[in-house]
Amino acid sequence: MNNIHPEHHRFLNRHDKEVLLEQKGLAIWMCGLSGSGKSTIANASERVLNKQGHFTIILDGDNLRAGLNSNLGFTDEDRLENIRRIAELTKVLVENGVIVFISAITPRGELRDLARGIVGEKNLFEVYVNASYEACEKRDVKGLYAKAARGEIAHFTGKDNSFEPPQNPNLTLHTEKLSIDEAAIELVEAVRERIAR
Repeated sequence: MNNIHPEHHRFLNRHDKEVLLEQKGLAIWMCGLSGSGKSTIANASERVLNKQGHFTIILDGDNLRAGLNSNLGFTDEDRLENIRRIAELTKVLVENGVIVFISAITPRGELRDLARGIVGEKNLFEVYVNASYEACEKRDVKGLYAKAARGEIAHFTGKDNSFEPPQNPNLTLHTEKLSIDEAAIELVEAVRERIAR
């Protein structure tokens, strides 16, 4: 791009910020069907890490679609742009020493690859929050599955649009078998070495 001159080289570096925060920045990217437990587990895990003295942020897909990404729908192109924006924001936060939970369906491998490419392989910890469509439909915490069944939601993941399970996630949490607290403990333990200074 012409006339754009990034200033990263003059800013205080990541190491100095991680020393101040006494942690290492990390993106904990949680993907899975709507209602699988992504946001709930992120919330519970954040509270555990907060009690341990860590600085964290949750980037929740619904919250971002209500603000930063409010102009995007659910077409393939809009899903790509949604993930690109989330990943760019995540990259900024991680490079400033923040532990970031991303709760976003991220239904296809190409979208997860895009996020990994932007955030960086060593900075991204992929978590597959695994629950079947049927289990999520029974939970239907947001009423979306009922709307999808009535044809009121187009491009609904798992019904109209497929969800491609990650092939090699860093962690899989089976929320039909684990309680929220058990899943949060498992997640916090799995990232402990990645965030420790």
